[in-house]
Amino acid sequence: MRSIDTATAQAMLARGALLVDIRDPDEYGRGHIPGSRCIPLAALSGAPQLGQGEGPVVFHCRSGMRTAANAALLQAAAGGRDACVLAGGLDAWRRAGLPVVRDAGAPLELNRQVQITVGALVLAGTVLAAVVSPWFLLLTGALGAGLVVAGITGFCGMARVLAAMPWNRVQGAGGALAPARDRPTL
Repeated sequence: MRSIDTATAQAMLARGALLVDIRDPDEYGRGHIPGSRCIPLAALSGAPQLGQGEGPVVFHCRSGMRTAANAALLQAAAGGRDACVLAGGLDAWRRAGLPVVRDAGAPLELNRQVQITVGALVLAGTVLAAVVSPWFLLLTGALGAGLVVAGITGFCGMARVLAAMPWNRVQGAGGALAPARDRPTL
């Protein structure tokens, strides 16, 4: 799959190309390219979903790493349409001074929330083990084991817990709260 720069992507979008953001909805909610459609990478791993449309598809992520690493999957998801990836992703788009829809009030990406929470708990466990009791090392060990399990299986219990927190929920129809992962996307 070919890689294109921001100027080429902008020209293709002006001619009607479909722009697909493969990041998760929590990342997309914090900032995205106007007119992009959020279809997370995990959702694209099934059967081709974009084959029915006309014109090319431009895939992008934040830095271009996920699109580059998953080019074959993205090509298959395009279903025969001309497909390319935006080199440098959203970061390159921003550096080029092109418009980005931002929501500073949106919660941090779930991955960053997990990093902050685990880091704070490891630090607290280490300090408590040094000051109060060495039994607090069990906390740091449990967190390390959780990270290993998350890395091997792709399941992160901490992320599931954080996703259910009130700051990661959005107001839905009728005032009901919905998990961030269920936010409507473009």
